[in-house]
Amino acid sequence: MTISFKKLSIATSLIGFSFAMPAIVHAAEFEDFARVVNVVPQIEQVNTPRQECRTEYETTQRQYQQRQPERSAGGAIIGGIAGGLLGSQVGGGNGRIAAAAAGALTGAIVGDRVDNNDNNGNNYNNQPTYESRPVRQCRNVDHWETRTNGYAVTYEYHNRNYTTVMPYDPGQRLRLHISLTPRP
Repeated sequence: MTISFKKLSIATSLIGFSFAMPAIVHAAEFEDFARVVNVVPQIEQVNTPRQECRTEYETTQRQYQQRQPERSAGGAIIGGIAGGLLGSQVGGGNGRIAAAAAGALTGAIVGDRVDNNDNNGNNYNNQPTYESRPVRQCRNVDHWETRTNGYAVTYEYHNRNYTTVMPYDPGQRLRLHISLTPRP
């Protein structure tokens, strides 16, 4: 049996082409749906501390320095003149002079007290005063929140179960992207 060189080269080319064939074949891709069997939310506890503040009022005592009261001499002068005039109306001779002097002294004392409201160092401004001022107090308080990170989804496709984590609950059906590639 004689095989010609031409036939042999064609056969060799076909054999070489058949080995190169899997490299040229592309994967088949399509979409399908799977039945969702179970959905479990993936929950975590997250602490987001926050600051709580309140204002309280603090009362403090403030003591003023004692100061000498400002006194006027007008009351003493007028009281002394009035007392001297009234005292000169009483008695006679040297008694009249003594009564005028006693009246002037008494009138000066009474006039001074009336004019200065008996301010002999007991000025009411020297009493302690109380002041209230606001004081803001803050503290950090734990604030726990429950968050859903995703959903563990178990689905059935061609009588086999698969599980994946998704960012949302897919409902009763899950859309799948199917890609088929031949094995070498």
